[in-house]
Parts: sequence; C-alpha cells; structure tokens
Amino acid sequence: MKHIRLLFIAVACLASSAASAQWQWVDKDGRKVFSDRAPPADVPEKNIRKRPGAKDTPVNLAASTAGQPNGAASAPGAAAPQLTGVDKELLDKKKKAEEAEAAKRKAEKERIQIAKVENCARAKQMKANLSSNTRLFQMNEKGERVLVDDAARAAELKRAQGFIDADC
Repeated sequence: MKHIRLLFIAVACLASSAASAQWQWVDKDGRKVFSDRAPPADVPEKNIRKRPGAKDTPVNLAASTAGQPNGAASAPGAAAPQLTGVDKELLDKKKKAEEAEAAKRKAEKERIQIAKVENCARAKQMKANLSSNTRLFQMNEKGERVLVDDAARAAELKRAQGFIDADC
C-alpha cells in the first residue's frame, strides 16, 4: 500500500512538470501572455520571459538552422515548420463577422431610407389635405367626431411642414 502511494505521488509530480511547459512573453501592448505555443515572430527576444523545457535552448528557428548551408533555412521545402503565430480559422471567423456586421449596417441604412421616403410621402399628402379648403374632422378622447378649426389646421400644417423638412 505504501509503494502504491509513493508511485502515485511520483506520477503526480511528473504530470505537474508537463503542465508547466508554457510560454510567457510581453506583447506590444505591455500585457503578459501565457500560451502553450511559441510567440509570434514580431515579438522581440527580450520580451520572452519564459520558455518550456531547458532554459538555455534557443527558440529562434533562424538560430537553429544557422549551421546549414546558405538558403537551406529559407527554402520553402525546409523541414522546420514556419511558426507565424496567426490562426487562419480565427482570421476567417473574424472576417466573416465583419462582413456580416457590414451587411447588417447596410440593411439598416436601406430600411431607414425606405422609412424616410414613406414618411415624406405621408407628410406631403397630409399637407395637401390640410391645405385644401375641405372640412376636416378629428376624433376626440370620447371617440366623437369634432370639426378641425383654423388654429388646429395651422398647427397641423406646421407639423406636416416639419416632417417634410426632416424627411424630404
């Protein structure tokens, strides 16, 4: 029983050392970044605070290929993968979200423009009705029809002109 407990403790210690395999660096905005992936190429060497594994192992791919003949490090078929630090899926999702947002703004502008055209037509029709010398009636709070007098007609004409000025 004691041996099993010691074995379990040893396995737990080994597992915790694997969890500490993290990169730590300071980004261009001055924030600390923790990741299990190497920092992007634009992060200077002085901003890298912690590397996984041995402390004296160089991270730079160019330094690891320095002993190779000329052109081997920059050859497109080189064995070492290029680490760009850019997630293509994330960029695609971001681009799609921006396109969706732009389409949403465009649809909203079109809807507002259509509403303005309709409001303009209604205001012009209202002004034409108020300008004619026909009798106009309104419904009061009791639901009865009441004849519109000249003062109310002038106020409604002014209101209709305000709508025309705003939407036409």
